Amino acid sequence: AFNQETDGKSDQHNTRQSPTSSGNRRQQEAGRNKRHNIADDIQDKKGHDIVIVDLSSIEDTICTYFVIAQGGSPTQVHALAMSVGDKAREVCGARPLAVDGLRNSNWVAMDYADVIVHIFLPEERAFYDIEHLWADAELTEIPDLD
Repeated sequence: AFNQETDGKSDQHNTRQSPTSSGNRRQQEAGRNKRHNIADDIQDKKGHDIVIVDLSSIEDTICTYFVIAQGGSPTQVHALAMSVGDKAREVCGARPLAVDGLRNSNWVAMDYADVIVHIFLPEERAFYDIEHLWADAELTEIPDLD
């Protein structure tokens, strides 16, 4: 379910845009595709309680989206992170700028600049509760498959 989407539809419109607005639109579309592809991969690999946090309407945030999920054990958290890295590279051509937390796999953070992925153990996630740090952020819950 890790589908690569294109923005070909936007190229069919006859509206004129400045190069800057066109570039921003492409970046936003790429971020949307990346976050959904990452969430789909986590879902396919049996990650749980997936939430996409949309920070795009909030000024001065460190990224545009968080994808937050959890695994049932450190082994599953590590496996989910490795799968996200593989699929993001294969489908989106994206490599993380940084990955932290793989050693103990209680909380793995993967920084893709516009999208930051957080994969937690349930206890760590409940403690940090990062999806509620920004009251104005839009939260999208992705259903578990099982």
